[in-house]
Amino acid sequence: MTTPSTTTPSTTPHSTTQSGAPVVSDAHAQSTGADGAIALTDHYLVEKLAQFNRERVPERIVHAKGGGAFGTFKTTEDVSAYTKAALFQQGVETETLTRFSSVAGEAGSPDTWRDPRGFSTKFYTTEGNYDLVGNNTPVFFIRDGIKFPDFIHSQKRLPGSNLRDADMQWDFWTLSPESAHQVTWVMSDRGLPASWREMQGYGSHTYQWINDAGERFWVKYHFRSNQGVNAMTGDEAERLAGSDSDYYIRDLYENIDAGNFPSWDLHVQIMPYADAKDYRFNPFDLTKVWPHADYPLVKVGTMTLNRNPENYFAQIEQAAFAPSNFVPGIAASPDKMLQARIFSYADAHRYRVGTNHAQLPVNAPKNQVHNYSQNGAARYTFNDASTPNYAPNSKGGAAAVEPATVGGGWENDGALTLSAHSLHAEDSDFGQAGTMYREVFDDGAKARFLDTITGAVGGVKDAGIKERAIGYWTSVDADLGAKLRANLGAGEETNSASEAAIKY
Repeated sequence: MTTPSTTTPSTTPHSTTQSGAPVVSDAHAQSTGADGAIALTDHYLVEKLAQFNRERVPERIVHAKGGGAFGTFKTTEDVSAYTKAALFQQGVETETLTRFSSVAGEAGSPDTWRDPRGFSTKFYTTEGNYDLVGNNTPVFFIRDGIKFPDFIHSQKRLPGSNLRDADMQWDFWTLSPESAHQVTWVMSDRGLPASWREMQGYGSHTYQWINDAGERFWVKYHFRSNQGVNAMTGDEAERLAGSDSDYYIRDLYENIDAGNFPSWDLHVQIMPYADAKDYRFNPFDLTKVWPHADYPLVKVGTMTLNRNPENYFAQIEQAAFAPSNFVPGIAASPDKMLQARIFSYADAHRYRVGTNHAQLPVNAPKNQVHNYSQNGAARYTFNDASTPNYAPNSKGGAAAVEPATVGGGWENDGALTLSAHSLHAEDSDFGQAGTMYREVFDDGAKARFLDTITGAVGGVKDAGIKERAIGYWTSVDADLGAKLRANLGAGEETNSASEAAIKY
């Protein structure tokens, strides 16, 4: 229904039902008589109430609270030696949609809670939609998708009390030591960005680029904020959680509305295909970063957000980002978490928004779609009546691209996949977390970090879990662990706790 803004009585459109029939009254239901009983023949009343009862779709299980905006990505550099993807050819400008979000909180939660932030971009390319679904951190808590439901459950709410619980968070983290690197990021200043505009974005996973010659490269994506990278204090975040729980959403919307368009320069790290076979750690491990000294950043182009959504529900809540949305010249890697997400995200959208969610305007590609899927709820695009609904066919219907023109092929490289998931010299769960604490944090950041983990671990009630948490941070850095123990007044480590720590 169209809602007029500045119209005169003579041009005001007439209210209609969903089927287009004129409505007699917007203010009064039909009554059958003096007793005031409502007639069920008042189909407009029934329609309004029934529609109202169905206004919500299920909220996202993760990344429920978020906002976003439309924009453009312009490729400013020549990276054609590494990928044939049309959007990454020098001079090409592509429409985009970017959604920012929190991970653990529900849709109504404050967006300034300490948490990773989702950073997902849909590129509406000439070859189909490419979705880069990432975060404001280059790593994640786990490296295997089979743990993902358990991890999210540990960060949500207890099934009995429906309260969030420090014990179950730290129980999971300390029994999953691969989480140490990401927890270090989250407990640092990066866990409380000053705004979505003032944080970095990462594809996090390792992806594959393929050039016109069929040569393959491994890449990691980095969006570097042109607004700078800034954080807010814990006290400020707590204050905003109470006074303006939509602070990040408001900040992004109001800045774009005022013409202050945020932008990020996209860089990639590029690893030659063969390097992955004997690199010093598994390059497809989502809990690791590639040191820039090994693979420096290569600039690709700039993304600018310059248009707010016209309707939040239609264009942000129903926006569906999926790591399975690739285009020619870009493909997956043997990253086990990426493999799981390729299934999980698209499946979540089929459940949450509908089997035909890709036909919604916000999700629909700009190029033509040709396939033989059919039917399902809310289907409204379809093939010509003369086109068969099966493949292969001899009636001139769409046919698949020959494999040679698509690229890829690591799936058949047994040596690569075997080496990728075998033991590497530097496959430590705590090594990169320790390096980050010692070499990246300055003295102020170290002090704030210690205060943060002291408060977080201090909320643990179970003595055994608390001891494991101290051991966890001791494994990251011995001095840090000693300071945490002193802050918590936990005393000396017990023998049983020491045995638990050895399992790391």
